[in-house]
Amino acid sequence: MSEQALKHLYSGKVRDLYEVSADRMLMVASDRISVFDVVLPDLIPDKGRVLTGVSSFWFEQTAEIVKNHVISADPTDLPEIAGDVAGRAMLVQRTEPVRLECVVRGFLFGGGWKEYQATGLIGGHEAPAEMLEAQRLETPLFTPSTKAEDGDHDLALSPSEAVELVGQRVYDRVRELSLALYELGARYATSRGLILADTKFEFGMLDGEIVLIDECMTPDSSRYWPAESYAPGCSPPSFDKQYVRDYMDATGWNKTAPAPAMPSDVIANTRSKYVEAYEMITGFGFDDWYRSGD
Repeated sequence: MSEQALKHLYSGKVRDLYEVSADRMLMVASDRISVFDVVLPDLIPDKGRVLTGVSSFWFEQTAEIVKNHVISADPTDLPEIAGDVAGRAMLVQRTEPVRLECVVRGFLFGGGWKEYQATGLIGGHEAPAEMLEAQRLETPLFTPSTKAEDGDHDLALSPSEAVELVGQRVYDRVRELSLALYELGARYATSRGLILADTKFEFGMLDGEIVLIDECMTPDSSRYWPAESYAPGCSPPSFDKQYVRDYMDATGWNKTAPAPAMPSDVIANTRSKYVEAYEMITGFGFDDWYRSGD
Protein backbone atom coordinates (compact mmCIF):
# COMPACT_ATOMS: atom_id res chain seq x y z
CA MET A 1 0.00 0.00 0.00
CA SER A 2 1.37 3.40 -0.94
CA GLU A 3 -1.14 5.87 0.42
CA GLN A 4 1.84 7.67 2.01
CA ALA A 5 2.03 9.43 -1.37
CA LEU A 6 -0.91 11.44 -0.05
CA LYS A 7 -0.45 13.87 2.82
CA HIS A 8 -1.19 12.08 6.08
CA LEU A 9 -3.66 14.02 8.21
CA TYR A 10 -4.59 11.78 11.12
CA SER A 11 -4.49 8.22 12.47
CA GLY A 12 -7.20 7.01 14.80
CA LYS A 13 -7.51 3.67 16.52
CA VAL A 14 -8.62 2.06 13.26
CA ARG A 15 -8.81 4.66 10.47
CA ASP A 16 -6.18 6.75 8.71
CA LEU A 17 -7.03 10.01 6.94
CA TYR A 18 -5.16 11.44 3.96
CA GLU A 19 -5.57 14.72 2.13
CA VAL A 20 -6.73 14.47 -1.50
CA SER A 21 -7.61 18.15 -1.98
CA ALA A 22 -8.71 21.13 0.07
CA ASP A 23 -12.21 19.69 0.47
CA ARG A 24 -11.66 15.93 0.02
CA MET A 25 -10.01 13.22 2.08
CA LEU A 26 -9.24 9.53 1.69
CA MET A 27 -10.43 7.52 4.70
CA VAL A 28 -8.68 4.15 4.96
CA ALA A 29 -9.91 1.49 7.41
CA SER A 30 -7.02 -0.61 8.69
CA ASP A 31 -7.14 -4.11 10.16
CA ARG A 32 -6.28 -2.74 13.61
CA ILE A 33 -8.64 -3.54 16.45
CA SER A 34 -9.08 -1.72 19.74
CA VAL A 35 -10.86 -2.70 22.94
CA PHE A 36 -11.19 -0.70 26.13
CA ASP A 37 -9.78 2.24 24.10
CA VAL A 38 -6.47 0.43 23.56
CA VAL A 39 -5.22 -0.66 20.13
CA LEU A 40 -4.22 -4.33 20.27
CA PRO A 41 -0.90 -5.53 18.79
CA ASP A 42 -2.52 -8.04 16.41
CA LEU A 43 -4.29 -7.29 13.13
CA ILE A 44 -7.57 -8.94 12.13
CA PRO A 45 -7.31 -9.86 8.41
CA ASP A 46 -9.99 -8.19 6.23
CA LYS A 47 -11.45 -6.25 9.15
CA GLY A 48 -10.95 -2.91 7.39
CA ARG A 49 -12.76 -4.19 4.32
CA VAL A 50 -15.68 -5.38 6.45
CA LEU A 51 -15.98 -2.00 8.18
CA THR A 52 -15.87 -0.11 4.89
CA GLY A 53 -18.33 -2.47 3.23
CA VAL A 54 -20.84 -2.31 6.09
CA SER A 55 -20.52 1.48 6.37
CA SER A 56 -21.01 1.87 2.63
CA PHE A 57 -24.18 -0.22 2.85
CA TRP A 58 -25.60 1.79 5.74
CA PHE A 59 -24.66 5.17 4.26
CA GLU A 60 -26.81 4.26 1.25
CA GLN A 61 -29.67 2.96 3.41
CA THR A 62 -29.79 6.06 5.63
CA ALA A 63 -29.35 8.77 2.99
CA GLU A 64 -33.01 9.76 3.17
CA ILE A 65 -32.67 10.49 6.89
CA VAL A 66 -29.43 12.47 6.75
CA LYS A 67 -26.78 13.30 4.18
CA ASN A 68 -23.33 11.77 4.68
CA HIS A 69 -19.78 12.64 3.74
CA VAL A 70 -19.19 9.79 1.25
CA ILE A 71 -18.26 10.62 -2.32
CA SER A 72 -17.36 7.08 -3.42
CA ALA A 73 -15.96 3.75 -2.24
CA ASP A 74 -15.45 2.50 -5.80
CA PRO A 75 -11.70 1.88 -6.27
CA THR A 76 -11.89 3.38 -9.77
CA ASP A 77 -12.90 6.71 -8.20
CA LEU A 78 -9.99 6.80 -5.76
CA PRO A 79 -6.81 8.73 -6.56
CA GLU A 80 -4.26 6.46 -8.24
CA ILE A 81 -1.54 7.56 -5.85
CA ALA A 82 -3.58 6.07 -3.00
CA GLY A 83 -2.18 2.64 -3.83
CA ASP A 84 -3.95 -0.68 -3.42
CA VAL A 85 -6.68 0.15 -0.92
CA ALA A 86 -9.61 -1.46 -2.72
CA GLY A 87 -12.46 -2.31 -0.38
CA ARG A 88 -11.05 -0.51 2.62
CA ALA A 89 -11.03 3.14 1.49
CA MET A 90 -13.63 5.83 0.90
CA LEU A 91 -13.27 9.19 -0.79
CA VAL A 92 -15.09 11.60 1.53
CA GLN A 93 -15.84 15.28 1.91
CA ARG A 94 -13.96 17.15 4.57
CA THR A 95 -16.17 18.28 7.45
CA GLU A 96 -15.80 19.93 10.86
CA PRO A 97 -16.51 17.08 13.32
CA VAL A 98 -19.12 17.50 16.04
CA ARG A 99 -17.24 16.62 19.20
CA LEU A 100 -19.70 14.03 20.51
CA GLU A 101 -19.92 10.27 20.32
CA CYS A 102 -23.67 9.92 19.68
CA VAL A 103 -24.56 6.66 21.42
CA VAL A 104 -28.05 5.12 21.20
CA ARG A 105 -28.97 2.21 23.46
CA GLY A 106 -31.92 -0.04 22.73
CA PHE A 107 -30.91 -2.68 25.28
CA LEU A 108 -29.32 -2.59 28.74
CA PHE A 109 -25.76 -3.78 28.23
CA GLY A 110 -22.09 -2.82 28.44
CA GLY A 111 -21.39 0.53 30.05
CA GLY A 112 -25.12 1.16 30.45
CA TRP A 113 -25.51 -2.06 32.45
CA LYS A 114 -22.58 -1.17 34.70
CA GLU A 115 -24.01 2.29 35.35
CA TYR A 116 -27.45 0.83 36.06
CA GLN A 117 -26.01 -1.63 38.58
CA ALA A 118 -24.18 1.17 40.37
CA THR A 119 -26.78 3.95 40.25
CA GLY A 120 -30.05 2.68 38.83
CA LEU A 121 -29.63 5.12 35.92
CA ILE A 122 -28.80 4.59 32.25
CA GLY A 123 -26.83 7.41 30.71
CA GLY A 124 -28.19 9.66 33.41
CA HIS A 125 -31.78 8.68 32.57
CA GLU A 126 -34.22 7.22 35.10
CA ALA A 127 -34.85 3.51 34.54
CA PRO A 128 -37.25 0.88 35.94
CA ALA A 129 -36.10 -1.16 38.92
CA GLU A 130 -34.94 -4.79 38.70
CA MET A 131 -34.01 -4.78 35.03
CA LEU A 132 -31.91 -7.63 33.67
CA GLU A 133 -28.66 -7.47 31.73
CA ALA A 134 -29.37 -7.30 27.99
CA GLN A 135 -33.04 -6.46 28.59
CA ARG A 136 -34.78 -4.39 25.91
CA LEU A 137 -35.43 -0.79 26.94
CA GLU A 138 -38.98 0.52 26.63
CA THR A 139 -37.64 3.40 24.52
CA PRO A 140 -34.16 3.71 22.97
CA LEU A 141 -32.00 6.20 24.87
CA PHE A 142 -29.60 8.79 23.50
CA THR A 143 -26.55 8.67 25.80
CA PRO A 144 -23.74 10.79 24.30
CA SER A 145 -20.13 10.73 25.40
CA THR A 146 -16.99 12.71 24.75
CA LYS A 147 -15.00 11.92 21.63
CA ALA A 148 -11.72 10.90 23.23
CA GLU A 149 -8.28 11.35 21.74
CA ASP A 150 -6.13 8.25 21.29
CA GLY A 151 -5.30 6.57 24.58
CA ASP A 152 -8.06 8.37 26.47
CA HIS A 153 -11.42 6.95 27.47
CA ASP A 154 -14.75 8.31 26.26
CA LEU A 155 -16.61 9.93 29.14
CA ALA A 156 -20.38 9.76 29.46
CA LEU A 157 -22.13 13.11 29.32
CA SER A 158 -25.41 14.25 30.81
CA PRO A 159 -27.73 16.11 28.42
CA SER A 160 -26.75 19.44 29.99
CA GLU A 161 -23.04 18.64 29.66
CA ALA A 162 -23.48 17.67 26.02
CA VAL A 163 -25.42 20.88 25.34
CA GLU A 164 -22.66 22.88 26.97
CA LEU A 165 -20.11 21.18 24.72
CA VAL A 166 -21.82 21.59 21.33
CA GLY A 167 -24.74 23.98 21.88
CA GLN A 168 -28.48 23.37 22.12
CA ARG A 169 -29.24 23.47 18.38
CA VAL A 170 -26.54 20.97 17.44
CA TYR A 171 -27.38 18.73 20.41
CA ASP A 172 -31.08 18.62 19.54
CA ARG A 173 -30.34 17.83 15.89
CA VAL A 174 -27.80 15.04 16.49
CA ARG A 175 -30.08 13.51 19.12
CA GLU A 176 -33.00 13.52 16.67
CA LEU A 177 -30.89 12.07 13.88
CA SER A 178 -29.26 9.42 16.08
CA LEU A 179 -32.58 8.08 17.33
CA ALA A 180 -34.02 8.03 13.79
CA LEU A 181 -30.96 6.23 12.43
CA TYR A 182 -31.06 3.67 15.23
CA GLU A 183 -34.76 3.02 14.63
CA LEU A 184 -34.10 2.35 10.94
CA GLY A 185 -31.09 0.18 11.70
CA ALA A 186 -32.82 -1.83 14.42
CA ARG A 187 -35.87 -2.44 12.24
CA TYR A 188 -33.75 -3.59 9.30
CA ALA A 189 -31.53 -5.75 11.54
CA THR A 190 -34.65 -7.56 12.77
CA SER A 191 -35.49 -8.46 9.17
CA ARG A 192 -32.02 -10.02 8.88
CA GLY A 193 -32.34 -12.12 12.06
CA LEU A 194 -30.22 -9.70 14.09
CA ILE A 195 -30.70 -7.45 17.10
CA LEU A 196 -28.98 -4.07 17.00
CA ALA A 197 -28.48 -3.65 20.74
CA ASP A 198 -26.71 -0.30 20.60
CA THR A 199 -24.61 1.80 18.28
CA LYS A 200 -22.84 5.12 18.03
CA PHE A 201 -22.78 7.74 15.31
CA GLU A 202 -20.51 10.63 14.47
CA PHE A 203 -21.55 13.82 12.71
CA GLY A 204 -19.81 16.73 11.06
CA MET A 205 -20.68 20.19 9.77
CA LEU A 206 -20.61 20.69 6.00
CA ASP A 207 -21.69 24.04 4.56
CA GLY A 208 -23.69 24.75 7.71
CA GLU A 209 -25.48 21.38 7.62
CA ILE A 210 -25.05 18.40 9.94
CA VAL A 211 -24.03 15.26 8.03
CA LEU A 212 -23.19 11.68 9.05
CA ILE A 213 -19.47 10.87 8.97
CA ASP A 214 -16.85 8.26 9.87
CA GLU A 215 -18.52 4.81 10.06
CA CYS A 216 -22.13 3.72 10.30
CA MET A 217 -23.55 0.78 12.29
CA THR A 218 -20.49 -1.41 11.82
CA PRO A 219 -19.44 -4.30 14.07
CA ASP A 220 -16.92 -1.87 15.63
CA SER A 221 -19.41 0.87 16.45
CA SER A 222 -22.36 -1.38 17.33
CA ARG A 223 -23.48 -4.48 19.18
CA TYR A 224 -25.23 -7.06 17.01
CA TRP A 225 -26.78 -10.16 18.55
CA PRO A 226 -28.33 -13.14 16.72
CA ALA A 227 -32.07 -12.92 17.40
CA GLU A 228 -32.53 -16.69 17.58
CA SER A 229 -30.29 -17.09 20.61
CA TYR A 230 -31.14 -13.85 22.43
CA ALA A 231 -32.37 -14.00 26.02
CA PRO A 232 -32.21 -11.29 28.70
CA GLY A 233 -30.28 -11.95 31.88
CA CYS A 234 -26.96 -12.91 30.29
CA SER A 235 -24.34 -11.76 27.77
CA PRO A 236 -25.70 -12.80 24.35
CA PRO A 237 -23.36 -14.16 21.66
CA SER A 238 -22.18 -11.31 19.51
CA PHE A 239 -21.05 -10.36 16.02
CA ASP A 240 -19.09 -7.36 17.24
CA LYS A 241 -15.96 -6.70 19.30
CA GLN A 242 -17.53 -8.21 22.41
CA TYR A 243 -15.88 -11.54 21.58
CA VAL A 244 -12.45 -9.89 21.75
CA ARG A 245 -13.42 -7.84 24.81
CA ASP A 246 -14.46 -11.01 26.62
CA TYR A 247 -11.25 -12.82 25.66
CA MET A 248 -9.00 -9.93 26.70
CA ASP A 249 -10.93 -9.47 29.94
CA ALA A 250 -10.39 -13.15 30.80
CA THR A 251 -6.60 -12.79 30.47
CA GLY A 252 -6.46 -10.56 33.54
CA TRP A 253 -5.06 -7.69 31.45
CA ASN A 254 -5.31 -4.34 33.25
CA LYS A 255 -6.81 -2.63 30.16
CA THR A 256 -3.92 -0.24 29.70
CA ALA A 257 -1.32 -0.25 26.92
CA PRO A 258 0.50 -2.36 25.96
CA ALA A 259 -2.05 -5.11 25.48
CA PRO A 260 -1.09 -8.79 25.31
CA ALA A 261 -1.09 -10.60 21.97
CA MET A 262 -4.00 -12.80 20.91
CA PRO A 263 -3.52 -16.45 19.89
CA SER A 264 -4.05 -17.34 16.23
CA ASP A 265 -7.38 -19.09 16.84
CA VAL A 266 -8.85 -15.99 18.48
CA ILE A 267 -7.68 -13.88 15.52
CA ALA A 268 -9.21 -16.36 13.05
CA ASN A 269 -12.48 -16.55 14.97
CA THR A 270 -12.65 -12.77 15.16
CA ARG A 271 -12.19 -12.47 11.40
CA SER A 272 -14.95 -15.03 10.86
CA LYS A 273 -17.33 -13.06 13.08
CA TYR A 274 -16.63 -9.84 11.16
CA VAL A 275 -17.17 -11.52 7.79
CA GLU A 276 -20.36 -13.18 9.01
CA ALA A 277 -21.58 -9.82 10.30
CA TYR A 278 -21.00 -8.27 6.86
CA GLU A 279 -22.96 -11.00 5.12
CA MET A 280 -25.84 -11.05 7.60
CA ILE A 281 -26.22 -7.27 7.65
CA THR A 282 -25.90 -6.59 3.93
CA GLY A 283 -27.24 -9.84 2.47
CA PHE A 284 -24.25 -9.96 0.11
CA GLY A 285 -21.34 -12.39 -0.05
CA PHE A 286 -18.15 -10.88 1.35
CA ASP A 287 -16.14 -12.13 -1.64
CA ASP A 288 -18.23 -9.81 -3.83
CA TRP A 289 -17.06 -6.71 -1.95
CA TYR A 290 -14.16 -4.84 -3.56
CA ARG A 291 -11.01 -6.90 -3.22
CA SER A 292 -7.41 -5.74 -3.42
CA GLY A 293 -5.76 -6.82 -6.64
CA ASP A 294 -9.04 -7.66 -8.41
